[in-house]
Amino acid sequence: METSEGGLIKLPQPRLFKFLPDGSGGIRQSTYSQLLQFPMIRINENYLKLKASYLFADIAKRVNEFTAANPDKSVIKLGIGDVTEPLPEVCVQALHDGADELSKRETFKGYGPEQGYAFLREAIAKGDYSDCPISADEIFVSDGAKCDSANIQEIFAEDGLKLAIPDPVYPVYIDTNVMAGRTGENVDDRYQGVTYLECTPENNYVPAIPSEPTDLIYLCFPNNPTGAVATREQLAAWVDYAKANSAIILYDVAYVAFIRDESIPKSIYEIPGADEVAIEMRSFSKTAGFTGTRCAYTVVPKKLQAADSAGNKHSVHGLWNRRQATKFNGVSYPVQKAAEAIYTAEGQAQVKAKTDMYLENAAIIREAITKLGLSCVGGDNAPYIWINTGTDSWAFFDRLLNEAGVVCTPGAGFGTCGEGHVRISAFNSRENVVTAMERIAAALA
Repeated sequence: METSEGGLIKLPQPRLFKFLPDGSGGIRQSTYSQLLQFPMIRINENYLKLKASYLFADIAKRVNEFTAANPDKSVIKLGIGDVTEPLPEVCVQALHDGADELSKRETFKGYGPEQGYAFLREAIAKGDYSDCPISADEIFVSDGAKCDSANIQEIFAEDGLKLAIPDPVYPVYIDTNVMAGRTGENVDDRYQGVTYLECTPENNYVPAIPSEPTDLIYLCFPNNPTGAVATREQLAAWVDYAKANSAIILYDVAYVAFIRDESIPKSIYEIPGADEVAIEMRSFSKTAGFTGTRCAYTVVPKKLQAADSAGNKHSVHGLWNRRQATKFNGVSYPVQKAAEAIYTAEGQAQVKAKTDMYLENAAIIREAITKLGLSCVGGDNAPYIWINTGTDSWAFFDRLLNEAGVVCTPGAGFGTCGEGHVRISAFNSRENVVTAMERIAAALA
């Protein structure tokens, strides 16, 4: 490349190229070489830090290979946390009614409010937050808590933010922050720059407050994957920590419908002052079987603030509202009508009946696992049973799959502290759960 007398680089004149055939269906070598000189669009290289595939994709691959090699053997899936029972009857009727409204000109609905229809937001405020300082206009209806837990971090800084994330953990919390560039490289299965909140048998899988300050804290109770729950005192300690460090807690309570212990908080806003430091995410997926219907919500209190680089404080509620108005077109009207039906007396009874059934499954699993001499937690206020196998978690997964035809989830897929554990889900029919436990008992005998 030529240089002028003043030291400046002379760039070549841009040229246009034609794709000239070389007689064999390709491109002439000289032309191809010239084409390579043009810069290509670049990828977000943070994606390259991620593990090659998602945990549940790895599980699906192994299960598919097993079923292909053993077409005559049935497989019972107690791995992924997907419900199996149909929607509550009141929700189905509301879906039909909502669809009927859309079929008539006088009741047709087009685009709805990005924040959710007022009728649903008000039902949520009355049904879930009657004893908390939360109003309907602080509630944002969405298509999933998974999406919200990923999208909410868009409104926070990418550089210099100190993350506190549990281990083991729902993979979305860490992976989306890796994608955004808030972490360093993965070294020994942990991303640099993250404060990992270790959940172990020693602390009954409820993490301790970190000794160092952090900015964005992810908590999930009842926990996925461990099924552990946090007491009022433990949550109060986290709220105090967040206040002392000007931090924000992202509180995932997607499994709230499974809490049966009256002493366990159902919302972080039951803790005084939490509306100044916490965002809460809930889902109708496990509550009422909306995994395929898609509806959830996030609470962003108006008291919650965060600072810009100059130290000026801004309303997080306002930022999230702006983000949703720009990037989200709302949940469909019939689905929101179905979600509203959950808050009727009939809906509450039907939801409880379905979650009771799953908890009965969980009790069967806990009893069977305990009889095998393995320790476990969860299953009493959550649909997951977290089993301490004391062995390589993927090896235990393969053993149950190959010898019992039962799919669990290897704990190592949730983090370093998940090694030596597996998660079993109570989401299946009673018949399948009983059969699965009989198979596991025979395989581990």
